[in-house]
Amino acid sequence: MSNIFLPILGVVLLLAVGIIVIFNRLIRLKNQVDEAYSGMDVQMKMRYDLIPNLVETVKGYASHESETLEAVISARNIASHTQNVEEALAAEGQLTRALRSLFAVAENYPDLKANANFMDLQNRLQKIESDIAKSRLYYNGTVKQFNNVVAVFPNNLIAGILGFTKQPFYTLDSEDERSVPEVRF
Repeated sequence: MSNIFLPILGVVLLLAVGIIVIFNRLIRLKNQVDEAYSGMDVQMKMRYDLIPNLVETVKGYASHESETLEAVISARNIASHTQNVEEALAAEGQLTRALRSLFAVAENYPDLKANANFMDLQNRLQKIESDIAKSRLYYNGTVKQFNNVVAVFPNNLIAGILGFTKQPFYTLDSEDERSVPEVRF
């Protein structure tokens, strides 16, 4: 009887150790994804905080552009109150498009473009946008690593049982964002 019991016990222990190793790896990678999203979220919050100042500065020069200004504020409010990653990623695309419209409006006002406060806000926004782009790359890298681990065998069996699912990538959601800008001289 003990001759059969020891090999069975060995197999059970080996399976248990394998499950624990896979579970711990999934937890570490999920935490990395959460941390990466949190870093991106902090950068986006900095942008959300800067937008009202930018809109107020533009409003002083281009008050009849209220539709564009309202679109920026609306997109900012939606983006800053999202409940999950999918909503946040969609709202970010809308906010980016609204900010592009705002800067297109600013191009029509030379006095605004020469305003020191506007230039400072624009420069700060450019730096934040650069930081957001870097944090998006880091986020997508951690999501890729996590999704690969969740998808491969035998991890996919354990991940499915334990409720781990693939995470969404940050992607461009509009053709405008995907298109290459036309350069004319």
